[in-house]
Amino acid sequence: MQMRVTDGSITTRVLANLQRNVARSGKIQEHLSSGKQINRPSDNPTGTVSSMQLRGESRINEQYARNADDGMGWLDTVDNTLTQSLTQLNRARDLAVQSQSGTSTPQSREALAVEIDNIRASMIGAANTTYLGRPVFGGTTTGSAAYDSAGTYLGDTGEVLRTGGSNAQVRVGEAGPDVFGTGPDQLFAVLEGISASLRANDVTALRTGQGKLDDASGLIKQTLSDVGARYNRLSQMRESALDRQVTLKSQISDVEDIDLPQTIMEMQLQETAYQAALAATAKVIQPSLIDYLR
Repeated sequence: MQMRVTDGSITTRVLANLQRNVARSGKIQEHLSSGKQINRPSDNPTGTVSSMQLRGESRINEQYARNADDGMGWLDTVDNTLTQSLTQLNRARDLAVQSQSGTSTPQSREALAVEIDNIRASMIGAANTTYLGRPVFGGTTTGSAAYDSAGTYLGDTGEVLRTGGSNAQVRVGEAGPDVFGTGPDQLFAVLEGISASLRANDVTALRTGQGKLDDASGLIKQTLSDVGARYNRLSQMRESALDRQVTLKSQISDVEDIDLPQTIMEMQLQETAYQAALAATAKVIQPSLIDYLR
């Protein structure tokens, strides 16, 4: 039994094939114009899932890098403040030693005491140093200052943390008492005691105050060492996040981006195939009697 193939069925089939050819050409053209091989989830469902996962991880690493930058800003502020504070403490110690020379007069001791008072006020100002509007020595306080003018601590003992990596947090702030001491050994109280000892010419109290001043300087130096170690750790975390970001961008490109030379070649082949199909169609669909009767 033979099946009869009419001109109409041939025409319908040929036009359908041509339409599919045009659709494939349009899809390749879309890839070329966008530079992406995934323009909608239906283009590659598996690749879409992989792309979303990689992009999610990329955003996480971007946040890690931003957190590290912010934390390094905190620690850099703390480091600069404490370094300058040590210079002032060395000056206060020199003044205390100078007053014990045996040739001091009430007027000279008063001048030294006034300078000590100024150093104390300057140190309280340094203790209220802020970064982005928050006191770096105030713990997690929401206030604008860590100490009042009398040297009383206004902050708390909470820790300011920054996440620089997966399950990796670094403390970036400081609680004032951990840096400047507490009670009679507090730096501001020690400076106030040295000033009073100078005015009273109390050599014994002055020497005691000088020893406490050395202890306060040692505490600040210890804090500086710890701050440097934490800064280096955050710096390494930042570099790791940025390196991982480069890797993720490369992986995302492998999933989403087209291979430009290959896509151009596919486009050219598709155009050639389309032209060949048109030529074949012209030979298959011959003019019929109806065409001559029109």
